[in-house]
Amino acid sequence: MQTRKKYIFLTFLASWLLLFFFFGDQLHRFAFFSVRKAEARRNWPHWTDRSLLKSFADPKELQSDGDPSLPSPRARRAARLSVYKNSRCRMETCFDFSRCEKHGFKVFTYPRERDQPLSESYDKILTSIERSRYYTPNPEEACLFILSIDTLDRDHLSGQYVRNVDEKIRSFPLWNGGRNHLIFNLYSGTWPNYTEDLGFDIGQAILAKASFYTESFRPGFDISIPLFSKDHPQRGGERGWLYQDSIHPKKKYLLVFKGKRYLTGIGSGTRNALHHIHNGKDIISLTTCKHGKDWEKHKDTRCDKDNVDYEKFDYQELLHNSTFCIVPRGRRLGSFRFLEALQAACIPVLLSDGWELPFAEAIDWGKAAVVGNERLLLQIPSAVRCIHPERVLAFRQQTQFLWDAYFSSVDKIVHTTLEIIKDRLLPHRSRSRFLWNTLPGGLLALPDFSTHPGDFPFYYLQHGSSPSEKFTAFIRAVSPTGSLSQPILRLIQAVSGSQYCAQILVLWSCEKPPPPSGKWPQTAVPLTIIQGGRKVRGAGLSDRFFPYAAIRTDAVLSLDEHTSLSTSEVDFAFVVWRSFPERIVGFPTRSHFWDTEQRRWGYTSKWTNELSIVLTAAAFYHRYYHSLFTEYLPAGLRELVDGLAACEDILMNVLVAAVTKLPPIKVTQRKQHKETVPQQVGCKAGDVGTPPAGERSPSPPRSPPAKVKGTAGAAGSRCFSQRQDCLNQLVDWFGYMPLVPSQLRLDPVLFKDQVSVLRKKYPRLEKP
Repeated sequence: MQTRKKYIFLTFLASWLLLFFFFGDQLHRFAFFSVRKAEARRNWPHWTDRSLLKSFADPKELQSDGDPSLPSPRARRAARLSVYKNSRCRMETCFDFSRCEKHGFKVFTYPRERDQPLSESYDKILTSIERSRYYTPNPEEACLFILSIDTLDRDHLSGQYVRNVDEKIRSFPLWNGGRNHLIFNLYSGTWPNYTEDLGFDIGQAILAKASFYTESFRPGFDISIPLFSKDHPQRGGERGWLYQDSIHPKKKYLLVFKGKRYLTGIGSGTRNALHHIHNGKDIISLTTCKHGKDWEKHKDTRCDKDNVDYEKFDYQELLHNSTFCIVPRGRRLGSFRFLEALQAACIPVLLSDGWELPFAEAIDWGKAAVVGNERLLLQIPSAVRCIHPERVLAFRQQTQFLWDAYFSSVDKIVHTTLEIIKDRLLPHRSRSRFLWNTLPGGLLALPDFSTHPGDFPFYYLQHGSSPSEKFTAFIRAVSPTGSLSQPILRLIQAVSGSQYCAQILVLWSCEKPPPPSGKWPQTAVPLTIIQGGRKVRGAGLSDRFFPYAAIRTDAVLSLDEHTSLSTSEVDFAFVVWRSFPERIVGFPTRSHFWDTEQRRWGYTSKWTNELSIVLTAAAFYHRYYHSLFTEYLPAGLRELVDGLAACEDILMNVLVAAVTKLPPIKVTQRKQHKETVPQQVGCKAGDVGTPPAGERSPSPPRSPPAKVKGTAGAAGSRCFSQRQDCLNQLVDWFGYMPLVPSQLRLDPVLFKDQVSVLRKKYPRLEKP
């Protein structure tokens, strides 16, 4: 028995020994590894030479990343979710496309309440929409809705902060949870963190916001807009500082900054470090802490010296004479400095981590700005020095294009916002990045006309192509008798004889029906009659610029029935136009001038050394301008033109000049054109427009047009005065004078020699 117990004990002991032998290591690790790991984590870092190390920072300060006043990621996320409860909104999920199908892209603004004051900036935004082609006063036709409540400044410490917005918008029957609504905002949050908090729930509304964080931005739904001041012009706007006809040498400064320095709080880290790159030679970086009420309480040892250096340089002088401008973040991500640098052709160097750049969905900022990193500030000087001079010039030219196309006025900022939303509705008919980032810009390249760059008159050179080799003659007939006059018969014969003529279209704008086909002359090209005038609903003087489907060629030769031209003149003018397809090329010209006595723009037909208008009574232009005239210009502007005698050709010239920034081209003509008054529209006194202050004027004649005696002369003088009134009203609408003066006239080379005139290319242009 004892022997058996002994063997059992030995067997049990051997089993435990074997267990510990084979699995003891794993059990040891399982039991003690977590303890050692926790012990090591608690004791790290364990400095053996801690007494020898100099203390540069408090250990508590090392635990936080960046400015201790910055909100934590959890706090930022909570603030974002309080605003963007529908953070996953996309056009497909939070926008009702069906509202845009019947009436197209129409925008309705809520009626303004008398007891609800509006800031100057928000009033400009609403005015831009209400005077645009998008606006509709009928909410049933609207695709997009704009609140009449001012939501631009959502800093509750601001005097323009509107309270109880949530309650107000919920009472609107059209609110529908924010669906199909667009909300504008420039300032969000308040001291000290300046979060994204707007103080109300935007629901499913699209947010057009300045200083947009990328982590809050909903791609394909929200829109980032630039921060602009209350003094930003409503329309027009000042031109950029880099002029087309000027040669700019190397700038005095390479990189500049002059602005506030924040001693504490959000945004202070970047601006406090800017003094490190200042060398006093080609890099000027000046800051001042002298701002705010209690700046002296918080000033540091650098403040006094910084304030002295700050006053030594003028901010505008630095902008004019620098190649690159530092645009750091302020309390918020965006700043006014961004638009100031663009206008000054000073390439922006952006130091604002996490900023969704304005209109980045459409604009390629890699061609106009340098995007830096706030943490790599010291690398900025060497980085900009490495940019090749040719690329620097391309950057500066692009800043001028972007400024003029999208940022120079509140109108352009608002219209760009709306056009980006419109492109989302029909992606297959939206503008390409090429159209958005190439002259004349996305606002002037209508996708309803085409999405292919080769169909527009601006891009032939870039694509190595040419316009079509034929033209369409478009003759406008307004004779009250309803019969064919001798001038129009001669004109049809002369035009049809051109080797470049593809077809002739006659716009019959008479009350009486057109003559039967047997009465029209026989031509070698198709002759088509289009009924216009009063028999077409909504038609007027501007119906000659309607985009008729019958026009199939790139070139249009616009003619009045009393115009007298020869076939050689038509051929030569068309050859000239094919070299300048984006301009108006024609025969009769007029010019404008600034009348210093009457303080308004003048219009003259006197023969001078300058011209700025080519009358569409005999002119070539691209057919795209018919679409631009009808679809780009608001209906109110076309109604203004229809109410004035023979003013539509001035509007067409103003429109083309505004698009191209170039003057028209005059070609030779044997006979002097006489300006006729449209027979179906009487001349009546129009309102005199007042041009805005500070208009740029060319160097034209200073004397007003001569008066004509007699009854017919009195009528002509009255109509002439009315055309002058029309010009001033158009300038007032555009916000500036778009017309560009020119001293160029193109004639064929005609040598006086013994060769017969009949053997020359343009025999009828030279007197035998």
